[in-house]
Amino acid sequence: MEKKNDLPIELKKKIYTLMVRSRVLEERMIKIYKAGEAFFWIGSPGEEAFGVCLGLLANQGKGLKHDYMHLHYRGTPTLMAYGMPMIDAIRLIMNRSTDINTGGRNFCNHYCYPEWNVVPVTSPIEVQYTIGIGTGLAQSRDKNNGITVMTGGDAGTAEGDFASCLIWSSRPERPLPMLITVQNNGWGISTSYSGQHGEEKISDRGKAFGMKTRTVNANDPIRAYTALKEAYDYVRTERKPYLLEVLVSRLYGHSSASGASLHEEEVDCVREFEKTLLKEKVFTATENELIWKNADVEAKAAWQQVRKEPLPSADSIWDNVYKADHAPNWRDF
Repeated sequence: MEKKNDLPIELKKKIYTLMVRSRVLEERMIKIYKAGEAFFWIGSPGEEAFGVCLGLLANQGKGLKHDYMHLHYRGTPTLMAYGMPMIDAIRLIMNRSTDINTGGRNFCNHYCYPEWNVVPVTSPIEVQYTIGIGTGLAQSRDKNNGITVMTGGDAGTAEGDFASCLIWSSRPERPLPMLITVQNNGWGISTSYSGQHGEEKISDRGKAFGMKTRTVNANDPIRAYTALKEAYDYVRTERKPYLLEVLVSRLYGHSSASGASLHEEEVDCVREFEKTLLKEKVFTATENELIWKNADVEAKAAWQQVRKEPLPSADSIWDNVYKADHAPNWRDF
């Protein structure tokens, strides 16, 4: 039986507080979408335990000596652990010109923070697994201990990008320092995992390439943190790939396209951790209520501020896009 480790009390408080802040932010963005103030929502409720721990253990910064993050669109908890203010995510989903990620011109949760080595999140699924090969190659030549980290969903592992990542990262003559993670929530949009995968565990696919692998229940933040620390330490020290499959929940469906309604049958990692910490007397019920209240106050204030901010102007469409000496006139098309 797997031995369950424990964590220091202050670390457990920090993880829980960040999980709550991420949940409150995502639920606020769902409300923004349902109120007709955003075009689309897709996010991370149910993945907070994994995402927060992934962010807390990263070597945050810019350049090869720090970790590169190739996230997919469920990366809000990781960015919350990095220190992202809630207003950044709300400006992005409401497509405001003040959005520092995309200038208000992309979907929600399509983050981009060059100062943190957070590579732009893409809309095509799983391409981050091949994009990450580039930073992995660069870091394999570097003399520091920065690594490349990738996240993605279980259904997307059917894409060729995932297979290419396993091949390129594990070549014996040049293994790459890559932490390859798969968040298995049991669904590919509306298709269940059981009807699509012949392998018992997605992590088993790494064994054919001789890489270290593990599957862990990431609805438990203590197990998630422990497994991630082991994986991070291995990749940093051995400079070899590690395939980590984490089992998570999908609390509000795939996206707003499927209604973004709560699925009460799913395990809620935030509420389960809350019960544990209250039972352990890590904090009181009053202190816990204040954690939720503070997060809600911040999210509401950010939303109210963003509502007053402008949408992108038409003449900004070519900003931050590669172009020739002058931008073509849209009437030419």
